[in-house]
Amino acid sequence: MNKIQTFITLFVIFVSLLGFCSTKNVKDLIVVSVATRSTDGFERFNRSIQVYGLKLELLGLNQPWKGGDVVRRPGGGQKIRLLRQYLESVQDRDDHLILFTDSYDVIINGNGDEIIKKFNTFKANVVFSSEKYCWPDISLATLYPKTDDKRYLNSGGFIGFASDLYRIIQLAKDINDDDDDQLFYTKIYLDKKYREKIGIKLDRNSQLFQNLNGEISDVEIRFNQGSNIVDNPKNADAFLFNKITQTYPIIVHGNGASKIPLNSLGNYLAKSWHPAIGCISCDENEQRINLDHIDHDDYPHVLMAITILKPTPFFPEFLEYLTSLDYYKHRITLFIQSTNDYHNEQIDKLMENFRNYYHDIRYVENKQAKEWQLRNNYLDECTRVNCDYLFVVDSDARLTNSRTLRDLIEANRSIIASMLVRPKEYWSNFWGTITNDGYYSRSHDYVQIIKNERRGIWNVPFISTAYLIKSSLLNLENLSANENNNHRPLSYRNHQQHKNDDNDDEKSFDADMYFCQVLRDNGIFMYVTNLKDYGHLAQMDTMDVSLKHPEFYEIYTNEYEWRKRYIHENYSTNLLDETIIEQPCPDVYWFPIVTPTFCRHLIEIMENHGQWSAGKNQDPRLAGGYENVPTVDIHMNQVGLEQHWLYFLREYIRPVQEKIFIGYYHDPPKAIMNFVVRYHPNEQAFLRPHHDSSTYTVNIALNRPRIDYEGGGCRFVRQNCSVTNLRLGWSLLHPGRLTHYHEGLTVTKGVRYIMVSFVDP
Repeated sequence: MNKIQTFITLFVIFVSLLGFCSTKNVKDLIVVSVATRSTDGFERFNRSIQVYGLKLELLGLNQPWKGGDVVRRPGGGQKIRLLRQYLESVQDRDDHLILFTDSYDVIINGNGDEIIKKFNTFKANVVFSSEKYCWPDISLATLYPKTDDKRYLNSGGFIGFASDLYRIIQLAKDINDDDDDQLFYTKIYLDKKYREKIGIKLDRNSQLFQNLNGEISDVEIRFNQGSNIVDNPKNADAFLFNKITQTYPIIVHGNGASKIPLNSLGNYLAKSWHPAIGCISCDENEQRINLDHIDHDDYPHVLMAITILKPTPFFPEFLEYLTSLDYYKHRITLFIQSTNDYHNEQIDKLMENFRNYYHDIRYVENKQAKEWQLRNNYLDECTRVNCDYLFVVDSDARLTNSRTLRDLIEANRSIIASMLVRPKEYWSNFWGTITNDGYYSRSHDYVQIIKNERRGIWNVPFISTAYLIKSSLLNLENLSANENNNHRPLSYRNHQQHKNDDNDDEKSFDADMYFCQVLRDNGIFMYVTNLKDYGHLAQMDTMDVSLKHPEFYEIYTNEYEWRKRYIHENYSTNLLDETIIEQPCPDVYWFPIVTPTFCRHLIEIMENHGQWSAGKNQDPRLAGGYENVPTVDIHMNQVGLEQHWLYFLREYIRPVQEKIFIGYYHDPPKAIMNFVVRYHPNEQAFLRPHHDSSTYTVNIALNRPRIDYEGGGCRFVRQNCSVTNLRLGWSLLHPGRLTHYHEGLTVTKGVRYIMVSFVDP
């Protein structure tokens, strides 16, 4: 064999290894899509187009949708008709590469060069995406080539040269608007004559297209790395990685039942969020409103709809947060509804103090109303007062950030919630994803979001408790995604429900779940933001209203507000290194610990209980039944506060003790004797000298000398030192046994109360 023959043979082998390669050269890539109306899904799709600098030809905008309900049944022939009209203008352009995709449920995640490069690897003229399910005619499944990968055509995304696509479309001259587009393309592909003549292939390994239905567990988000990302955020990007095929598909399609997973992935894709930058899309100027540039009389009119479904712990604090919101009150109408009268006095006080500040305040008590009725009233009220926004706030929402309302408006979303989480729990006011039947399921990033390890504005399927709605949503007639004929009016309850209707899926849904389902069915995206700390959720199920001052018992169930109400405002300064704790007597330390409200409430709890001891040595409450140095007192366990008080000792006394008694650590502290003592001239006016059965003793003054009583105080005998000018809410802390022999000085007038704990007996 001579050299020429050898070269020819090697060339033939080389070409055969490469396979057929089209001689067409791509001059231009054009993305073509159909969207008869701009929806949230389309805006997301369009943003991804802009992020990667792609050209978009949008077909059918503002035209009526006649393609049927393609979400639930065959349809979509109108898309073929619109595409044919477009291709007639470019049919002779062999250098035009057309990427046709759906828009409401598609995200592009790559630029034109990447798309063209991947398309060229197929060595085909037209490439359709593929999926695991044969739709809409399962009987055609047997006609597909037998393969182990995804072998069924999906028409939600395909790419090909304009001339070749036109050849396919020409075969659909008689198709009706409500015929099924995927069925048409499937039959073309399954016809070997057309498949080979035109050069059609399927993207079976998700090189270019990723259909998510049935493949959610196959994919994950990955982020690029590099030191140049922080300096230039434009370099930050997120990729969708298919773990099965080991590929990075670019066109991501939430087909079938995968709309919600697509929304979750969309929080990251198309340069939306990156761990090195945070939320990139949150700061895009076209998304935001700046209230600072608006005259205060032109601020949006907000209907703040407050819902009280049950007695609420720390309700005054809840109202205080709302009245402290940084927003012009004359542009807010308060509409309060309650199913109980427990807070009527506090609401009356609110109305009396703020009626002249707010645009209006209206309170409706309706004990017979169901939750959905109360909430639907807000929708009607917003329309009645011509509000621009409806701000729904339930009484378990604690909006501690005064900018919450401003931030929600400026985020400029159709409906958005401020993220609220129960402290020390995973319970929040949003769900990261849902099950197929509409109930809670934890998303892959839920924990990172609620812990604020990832901050941003997140597209989620369910929100509650504190959220802002644009009033334009109150009429959904013109807002629903037109490819979904299951349009339902915005409501917290389906007014058309029929009893014993087996097809009524909403019967087991609560008001919030139904409301969010209506939004999802209408293609409305819900968002939750944790760009800042906005507050938290109260625990609503632990307050026992039969108790005197029931919030006093909420120390560990609603600790944030408990601390706000009951712990002294200067307590934290005790723990600073530079703070020197006062010593009115040697080794007797004196520091602020609780508020006057704490002192008053504890006294009232004890007096309401009323079962004061007799001050005798015989005491059946004690083990052994004998008290060496008796007092007139009530033990904390008699009023159900024993465990609460032990928690108080651990969280608020122990840190101070460890600072002043260096080297002594006992966590948790033990205390068997925790009690309130009452001194009265006609009852027990003093206490004889004694040692306490403790390592150290806590003694908190619950009322005021020379105002509530006269005389009294504590004298330390060995030190010859007395503390008489006691301070309300301040604690004495001193060693118990051996060194600090002490006595209670005589009360000559009034009643003196102290809270005592013998710690580590």
